[in-house]
Amino acid sequence: MTMIRLVSLFAVLSALGTLPAAADPCGDLAGRVAAATKAEIGERIEDFVRFKAGTAMTLSLSCGGTGPSSVGAQYLGETLPADYDNLFGKAGQTVTGVAADTLVDAARKARAEAATKRHSTIPTGGVVVTCSFTKSEKGSLTMCAAIEKADRS
Repeated sequence: MTMIRLVSLFAVLSALGTLPAAADPCGDLAGRVAAATKAEIGERIEDFVRFKAGTAMTLSLSCGGTGPSSVGAQYLGETLPADYDNLFGKAGQTVTGVAADTLVDAARKARAEAATKRHSTIPTGGVVVTCSFTKSEKGSLTMCAAIEKADRS
């Protein structure tokens, strides 16, 4: 008898459209990143989202659920476009809560070191900013990421 009541209640709630929406924290975070950066959401899997941000720039979001999340900005080309830092800062602030200018300053330091070491990590504001620089036959690739250090459980 109880099962019949539950099925009936489910049917009524479904018909009224009052069932709670399934939680999608990664989708919500991706939406906030897209709104802050004006980047277009592209590839999406459960805990990862890739965004298109101009012709040669992409963003990537790794959603940690209760664990750490990260957001990165990638650029394929020799000279970074003027809006790279702004895009990285806005995306990083949206994901980590750390001020965009703090993240941009750390990324600039990390990129300067990465130019000679290929990779550099700068802790700042409770997150880690890491950048790498590589050259190949496809061209130069610059990548920076803001990575949360602690879980949110």
